[in-house]
Amino acid sequence: MIETLRQSTAVSACQELAAFVTQHTDAQGNGIHQTAISQLEFTRESSASTAIRDVFEPVLAIVIQGKKEALLGEETYQYGAAQYLVISVDLPLSGFVTEATPDKPYLGFKLNLDPAQLCDIVAQIQPQAEKKENSVRGLFVSNADVALIDCAIRLTRLLDTPQDIPFLAPMMIREIYYRLLIGEQSAAVRQIATSGSTMQRIAEVIKLLKANFAQSLRVEDLAEQANMSAASFHRHFRKVTSMSPLQYQKQLRLLEARRLMLVEHADATSAAYQVGYESPSQFSREYSRMFGAPPMKDIERLRIA
Repeated sequence: MIETLRQSTAVSACQELAAFVTQHTDAQGNGIHQTAISQLEFTRESSASTAIRDVFEPVLAIVIQGKKEALLGEETYQYGAAQYLVISVDLPLSGFVTEATPDKPYLGFKLNLDPAQLCDIVAQIQPQAEKKENSVRGLFVSNADVALIDCAIRLTRLLDTPQDIPFLAPMMIREIYYRLLIGEQSAAVRQIATSGSTMQRIAEVIKLLKANFAQSLRVEDLAEQANMSAASFHRHFRKVTSMSPLQYQKQLRLLEARRLMLVEHADATSAAYQVGYESPSQFSREYSRMFGAPPMKDIERLRIA
């Protein structure tokens, strides 16, 4: 009963936030809207959208109005008004709006997360009793409380007084980080910013994978980078990302190949070789499996869309 009341109050607070976000996105229409606060952007969509596949960096995403889904590997995460999603390491995801209309568009609040700032706050919060650290997924969905939404409202209202942004925005973002660190997912958020945590060690390996995805990489070398045994590394990597290191690398390769063909007009064979494939036929098979169509047919479909 108490939890239902809290969620109802949070939904009401989201309606206030929706009014401010509408004010700042109405004129521009659908899409992602950058703001004068560098870490903050809004999303607006007036209809259900097709899936957008990309590598998403650490972010807090609050749904203000409507509903959305995120797909990580074979897992589906659904979230709606007064709920938020946190991505704590770079992850290849599909995301799409599932509920939106012209009269009541989907509205989203996105704040890019800075692990260094989180680390600074963790150092100042009274440490909890030592517990055995368990690996946690690098993505989670939770209910937003009124205090977190109130922070989002105050940060958004700063856009009406841009002269206050340089001084007040950093303090309000810091408060949002604090709310995440004391919220129901505090253990997962804390791992993002705890030096030497499993999450941080996996995050460092992910950076290495992103920088060298076209190269052949041995799991043993990645495990050594994380200071883990190969078996332990493989287990923790899958727990954080939902996939194996090689599956993760494959998704990076295919996403980059898609970008090369779509943006730089590379042909399928050239894109395959550039991202590290030695066999164009293998590339075509794996591309079709991931995107639902052969490379050039998929690119043609994207250009028409």
